[in-house]
Amino acid sequence: MENVVLIIHLFLALGLIAVVLLQRSEGGGLGMSGGGGGAQSGRSAATAMSKVTWVLAIAFIVTSITLTILAAQKSAGSSVLDRTDIPAATEGSDGTPAAPVAPIGGDLLPPAEGDNAPLVPSAD
Repeated sequence: MENVVLIIHLFLALGLIAVVLLQRSEGGGLGMSGGGGGAQSGRSAATAMSKVTWVLAIAFIVTSITLTILAAQKSAGSSVLDRTDIPAATEGSDGTPAAPVAPIGGDLLPPAEGDNAPLVPSAD
């Protein structure tokens, strides 16, 4: 479902770009004149193009909202950390915690008490 909406969204975006680029500049944007008016101005064609632009723009917004809703439903109840490939720290067979990883540039101190005590990072 999400892929179908995404493909429709892509076609709408390309169509919207094409229709906007094909339109004639009538507002005199950036100081340019759009040419003379009169009976030969093609006003009805511009009105049809603006209607097509509005339809494509509304459809584009609807598919954008639909994709947002689908993505929110797909990721509900999960975290970004759930999708990482970092393995969780596990306990050994005797119940002792896994050995910690040494910090960058630091050394691990020897166990403080007994053989089963975990290693701790040095404080330098």
